Amino acid sequence: MQSDPLETGTKKREALTFLVLAVLIWPFIAVGIVSGWGFLVWMYYLFTGPPGPV
Repeated sequence: MQSDPLETGTKKREALTFLVLAVLIWPFIAVGIVSGWGFLVWMYYLFTGPPGPV
């Protein structure tokens, strides 16, 4: 049984897509989420003051 050339091209494209997502896109998304959360907390503390006893 021989592998179909179309299937081989599809597997290569799928592997390339996975690498692009895993190496390039998801790290930027993760940094954006963490940065966004930090900015949100910073703005919250700007208006309400730091936590803890006064």
